[in-house]
Amino acid sequence: MRTAQFTEPAPSSPRALAHWSVGEIAVHRVDEVPLPPATGPWLLPAATPDVVAEHEWLRPDFAGADGVLHLDSHSFALVVDGLRVLVDTGIGNGKTRANPAWHDLRTDYLARLADIGFTPENVDLVILTHLHTDHVGWNTREVDGAWAPTFPNARYLTSKAEYEFWAAYEMDDARRGMFRDSVVPVEEAGLLDLVAVPAEGIDVADGLRLLSTPGHTPGQIAVQVSSAGATALVTGDAVHHPVQLAHPEIGSCVDIDPVRAEATRRALLARLADTGGLLLGTHFPAPTAGRVVAEGDGYLLEPVVAAPAGR
Repeated sequence: MRTAQFTEPAPSSPRALAHWSVGEIAVHRVDEVPLPPATGPWLLPAATPDVVAEHEWLRPDFAGADGVLHLDSHSFALVVDGLRVLVDTGIGNGKTRANPAWHDLRTDYLARLADIGFTPENVDLVILTHLHTDHVGWNTREVDGAWAPTFPNARYLTSKAEYEFWAAYEMDDARRGMFRDSVVPVEEAGLLDLVAVPAEGIDVADGLRLLSTPGHTPGQIAVQVSSAGATALVTGDAVHHPVQLAHPEIGSCVDIDPVRAEATRRALLARLADTGGLLLGTHFPAPTAGRVVAEGDGYLLEPVVAAPAGR
């Protein structure tokens, strides 16, 4: 796995929690940490400042005046079908990571979850879109010098294809370390559920559907939320940044199958375009969500600003 050359970890964000209404369901963004400016050029090298400058709608929220992309690490939390659900768990605290921006973080992520009534003990379901370091970190936390599941009463769910790919993969030391501290303890506790996700998707609760979105990783999934005729889609890393709406051909340097990743991205965007469905980007900075609108050969994101916490 390639690693970005960052000089120091980014600080924890002071932003308040916010949410979007999807029918009768409130989807909360749970901030972990903004990612440093070096992330964009490393992760999406084809998204150059010249490319960004072609699309005024990207600035100032999604990119700076200098054309550098803004990216975040966060989770989404919601209550659906009586279940408290967390989608992805970010980077995590106190973990040894090769990337300095991810190494030994000390954020108030769990306090932010508590602000919306989610505690380690009452989370029912953790959905992992894929098993990359910045999506599984809060799976575990340190307890008495060992890594233990953060959400001991939850089922941790990921796709069977995703797990089987990594089980057969020749990992480097950094990835093996991540699995040891963030995946293996969940499996050993008997909390990991592997789901076969067909091409047409599969429902895991009323209003909660997993969609197969391979390419970034072979078994990656996206999460569709539906209620009262409204829908939202949590992207995982099928789309890292809104610049990929304008240029679906722009891929990530860590896509395992770039051709398939592009095809998946195009299919997702075409599925959402001009439908009014909400797109929630797992790494999109605020405003984080929007509606996909067709524009020329690509798309743009029409932002939907979140309601502040408590409203």
